Formats: sequence, structure tokens, C-alpha cells
Amino acid sequence: MTYTSALLCCIAVACIGYWVCARSTLRRNHLPLPPGPPGHWLFGNTLPKSYAHRQFAEWTSEYGPVFSLRQGSRIYVIIGRYQAAMDIMEKEGGVLVDRPLNIAAGETYSGGMRMLLVRAGETFKKLRRALHAQLQSKMAETYEPIQTRSAIDVILDILDDPKQHQMHVKRYSASVIMSITYGKTTPTTYADPEVIKIGSYQRRLGTMLRPGSYLVDTFPILRFVPGYLSQLKRWHQEELAFYKGQVDVVREHMASDKARPSFARYLLEKQIDYELNDNELAYLAGSMFAAGSDTTASAITIMIMAAACFPETQIKVQEELDLVVGRDRAPTFGDQELLPQVQAFMLESFRWRPVSIGGFAHRATSDLTWNGYIIPSGATVIGNHWAIANDPDVYPNPERFDPQRWLDNDGKIRDDIKFFTYGFGRRTCPGKHVANRSVFINTALILWAFRITEDPSQPIDTMAFSDTANMHAAPFSVQFEPRLPVERIRDILEASVALGSSDTDFF
Repeated sequence: MTYTSALLCCIAVACIGYWVCARSTLRRNHLPLPPGPPGHWLFGNTLPKSYAHRQFAEWTSEYGPVFSLRQGSRIYVIIGRYQAAMDIMEKEGGVLVDRPLNIAAGETYSGGMRMLLVRAGETFKKLRRALHAQLQSKMAETYEPIQTRSAIDVILDILDDPKQHQMHVKRYSASVIMSITYGKTTPTTYADPEVIKIGSYQRRLGTMLRPGSYLVDTFPILRFVPGYLSQLKRWHQEELAFYKGQVDVVREHMASDKARPSFARYLLEKQIDYELNDNELAYLAGSMFAAGSDTTASAITIMIMAAACFPETQIKVQEELDLVVGRDRAPTFGDQELLPQVQAFMLESFRWRPVSIGGFAHRATSDLTWNGYIIPSGATVIGNHWAIANDPDVYPNPERFDPQRWLDNDGKIRDDIKFFTYGFGRRTCPGKHVANRSVFINTALILWAFRITEDPSQPIDTMAFSDTANMHAAPFSVQFEPRLPVERIRDILEASVALGSSDTDFF
């Protein structure tokens, strides 16, 4: 039998087995699955090959706030409206803490160690416990000096070279998270070779996480086909070796008493307490650096895009900044509670173009019911951020960028609505406190320093983003008009740096 014939036989056997399994799963439940588009009787539905979140949003409009798909024996349930997300993803978070089996990105490429994809269980608990120790809200406050210093550098970089604003933001994000993770000095450019490697690893992962990217995740029997996963295994070894090398540098510095405080140093000191082996430790630190730098840069870039496309929305923010901060100093974290307009602008940018655009998959560990439908145990459940962000019942005129929707009649941030920027339930991103602070200080400083407008000669395509799990805007041009004389801005920022220089050893 040839290799191709053997492969086809394996697929056929798998299809029949999965179809039988799927039918038996549906028979045991008396309630129907949520409605959804019709699929092939054997193979089920064909998942979108690109920009799945957009097609899922269209199906939400056609089939309702919760709809289902089937591939082989795998049932997908997609949540596309706010209240359904609250009812299912939030209130039933204990049932949805697990991730579905992900052979390509999770087990093979990540070696079962990437926090984002690790299955529920003891490994998940110990990894999350270690992350929370250094990323909880109180601890996140200690990182504010380095965030402020790096955000000031963004303003100075824009003054020098406004065309490269997206690169400046990427440098900020990489600098902050590199300092937090490994205690390294700030890289001067985004062209740092280590940052470039991290970016390439994240792009690989983002592509793998698109629905249907690897057939093995639908038909797991393919993992036993010789050579099928060989490239992913090579990529895993490459990434793991890189992360272990970073930790080895920290270990060497600790031995010579030269190590700055960092997450990697903390893990090495607490390795026995958290019961982490060397690979888990290296991967935990590395994946935190990779995920943190990737998402924060995208969020700040989206904020700049929104300001340029909706310049009228800056007025209230800048009026507030002038009233609270003035023109003789730069905004700081100490001003945050006095700047609800800045916070509202940030929240609306999260909603307008969500970074994790399609959301990440959860797995139901027991049957759930919703409005007369069954979400069966084992189903893959996805909260589609894009569709939820455009729920007109909660966010009227959702296509409009409107920060005022986040404020109550007293001008304070509303507590009756939210957006699921960092995911759902017990799988929310543990780095959210650090990320929120990064987006806040950059929003405050950038809108304090500049009036941002679209370049009339180069209109911005606000839908031009990468087709990856965490999306990135295509290059776009904006105009930065300084709100003070340039030298005055420089003097104020340099004074801020000098004032905060004694706090830079922040751990």
C-alpha cells in the first residue's frame, strides 16, 4: 500500500468513526444543538479559510446569538452576542475552564506548556499560580516606572520620526515586557534580534490558531502519520531552545550576583515551590514575553488609528487632560482616576477593533443548556469578540467609535457594561493589569502631546489587519500635530524622566 493510499484509508476510517461518535453524542441529549448553517452529512461544516470572525459574525446575524457547527465529531458552539456571552462564557466559567485538544499548536508546537492553550488540570493550576504572583494588580503597580519611561520614549520617537509610529509602539511593548520578564535593559529599536525571533514565533502561532488550519485537530488519527507533524516539532525545539537560552542568561547573572529583578529570576528562585521543570519554567517566561509584547503593541496601535479616523473624539480627552494635567507637566499614573475620558477612549478602542478578534476556544466539561438548546460536554465553545463588539443592543451604532458610551451621566466609567478584551471566565489573560496600564499611559501621553489626524493623501483602511489570532494593523499613515512647541514637549518629558529616575529599579 502506498503512503497516499494509507493516508486516505486513515482519513476514511477516522471520518466514519467520528461520524458515528457525533451521532451517538447528539442522540443522548434530548435538547437540540443551537441552529447553524447546514453541513455535509459526514464531514460536517467547512470552516472559513480566512478571517473566520467575519463569517461567524454573519452567521450570528442569520442564526442567532448562539449557533453551532460540526466537523467530524467535534461540535463548535459560537457565541456572538453580549448577553449570551455573559450567560454562558462568564456565568458558566467553571464548566468552560478547559481548552479543547489542540494537537498542532498546543501539544506539538507548544509542547503542552503554553499557558494560553494548556488543558485544565494540575499543570494549568501551577502555571497560572506562578503567573498571578507577578502579574496581579498590586504587583503590576510596581512596573509603572518602566512603563512611564518607555511611553515617554514613544513620544520622543514620534517627534523625531512620526512615519515609524507603529515601530515605536512595538519597541515600547517589547522593551517593557523584556524588562519585566528577563530584567534586561531596554532595546533601542524593534530590530533587536531577540525581539525579531519572538515576533516570528508569535506569527507562527497566530496562523496555527485560525480555525481549521491543521486537519489533525479535526482528525487526531493523523498525528500517527509519519512525518505529518515534523515541521511543528522542529519549530517547537527551536522556540524552546531560545527560551531556555534566555533563562540561562538570568541564571548565570544570579550566580554572579548581577541579576536584576525579573519574572525569570523569580521563577528560578521559586522553581521547587511551583514544581516547575526546566522546560516549563523557560516556556512560561518566554510565552509571557511573547504574548505580552504582541498584544500590547497592537492595542496601542489601534488606539492611534481610532484617534486619526475619529479626530473629533479627541476633543473631550484633551479638554480633560488640559484641565487635570495642564500644559506644564506630563500625565502620570497618579492621574488615572481623574481621567475618565482617557479611560473611556481606551475602552472604546478595545471594543472597536478587538486585538484577539475571534476569541480563543474553550471546552465544555459537562452539558450546558441555554434558551432550550444543548451545549454538549466536549463541545468547543468560542466567544467571537468581533461579533460581540458589534452587538447593537449593548453598543448602539457599533461601527461608530464613541468613547462616551462608556460613561454614565456623572461622567464616570460605567459599571453595568464591559467588553471581554482579555477573554472569559477563568481563562482571562493573567497579564491584563499590566496591559491596561500600558495602554492607559500611552493613550494619555500621546493625546496630551499630539492632535492626531488622518493623512488625506493616504486614507486608512480600518479593516486591514492580519489574519492571525492576535491581529495587527497593516502599515498606515497619520499626522501628529504637536499641541505644544516641540522643544517645550521635550523639556517637560525630560523633566518627567529625571523626576522618576530614582524609581526605575521597580521590582
